[in-house]
Amino acid sequence: MLVDGQGQILEVAVASDELEGCVDHSWVGRNWADTVTEEGGAKVREMLQQSVAKRGVPLRRDVVHRLADGSELPVQYRLVGLAGDDRVLAVGQDMRPVTNLRQQLLNAQQALEQDYWRLRQVETRYRRLFEMVSDAIIVVDDASGRVLEANPAASELLGTEGQSIVGKPFPMGFDDRGTAAVNDLLAEIRTVGKGSLSGLRAGSGEATLTVTASFLRQGGEARFLVRLTDTTGGAAGGAPGADRYLQETLWRAPDAVIQTDADGRILATNQSFLDLAQLVSEEQALGHSADRWLGRSGVDLNVLLTNLRQRDAVKLFASTLHGEHGTSADVEVSACRVNGAQQPVFAFFIRDIGRRVGSEHPMSHQLPRSIEQVTQRVGRVPLKELVRESTDIIEALCIEAALKLTRDNRASAAELLGLSRQSLYAKLRRYGIGGGEVEAE
Repeated sequence: MLVDGQGQILEVAVASDELEGCVDHSWVGRNWADTVTEEGGAKVREMLQQSVAKRGVPLRRDVVHRLADGSELPVQYRLVGLAGDDRVLAVGQDMRPVTNLRQQLLNAQQALEQDYWRLRQVETRYRRLFEMVSDAIIVVDDASGRVLEANPAASELLGTEGQSIVGKPFPMGFDDRGTAAVNDLLAEIRTVGKGSLSGLRAGSGEATLTVTASFLRQGGEARFLVRLTDTTGGAAGGAPGADRYLQETLWRAPDAVIQTDADGRILATNQSFLDLAQLVSEEQALGHSADRWLGRSGVDLNVLLTNLRQRDAVKLFASTLHGEHGTSADVEVSACRVNGAQQPVFAFFIRDIGRRVGSEHPMSHQLPRSIEQVTQRVGRVPLKELVRESTDIIEALCIEAALKLTRDNRASAAELLGLSRQSLYAKLRRYGIGGGEVEAE
């Protein structure tokens, strides 16, 4: 642009095709300060004064033009006062690419800062929970076999006089038999992913430990997450070993028992559940959602968990338990909630009622005798079949009522129902009403 001493634009020339569509040639004859933003007006006047005062010395300034469509055009100008008069030559460069790069950099910096603080918060929560857990938790590096992280409970249980065990080789703190068993467990879970051992003795001989371990692989590195639970002694206020006897009782109980976390993932089972679910060992069930085996559909477990969160206990919930090899059994589920130190734990008591015969559980080949019996079959029988059974029940009840009203006069009953006698006799035989004999003509 060629600008006079008062800031009036005398000429405008554009060398870029992209910039040609943005520069308004109606600027010619207008004051330069009127073509920029309010903040840029003062900057333009200052530039003109300095360029006139310092002729031949180039000045560099950034201003933002306000275009006719309301958009903005950032331009970096170099100003040179022309010798012999008060005119100023202003050569501008489009700064939109640079501005976009600056904005992208600013957005990236803000995103990084948000991610940084989010990770700090997650790490703080993780550290706090890690320290609050009453069980001993250890993270072991698979390559070196050394402890990478350990909470205070782990250092107190396995360390010498409470010293930190971080950096030391694992397993430690067990007797010879326990050390060998833990090494075998770690080797096994490299393949199966998770496993546990119980009844291990600490090196001091004073504690009985249960070891649960998981294998984690992330970012090309492998870790063992190990939890140690001290099972020495009994329940508070009870006889010594009472907790052990209770565990043994539940393990040998004739009804299936499972223990899950708040999300329904199995923490422990007994032998009866393994038999019903056709599983070989408890490790096959640990960590899996209970609805893999329990429930006529995925809804049953959600219904049970919701009620347990609200009422603490559920009794006599009818459901189905599916075996690993395709068999299924009708079961009755009772459950309760136990509030643990960190989160609630749910215990499910599952009874096989497949061989139970009674009026409330009719044989599958017989027609239900009431709508209540039909509703009890929801989830076990498809809806189409339930609708057909309901229709048959209503039809049979109407025929019985017609026979009662006509004192077992079948001709009158057929007329009352709007049926032919042959149709009525067919339905009598179908439903087994009155023997279903066809009367002689």
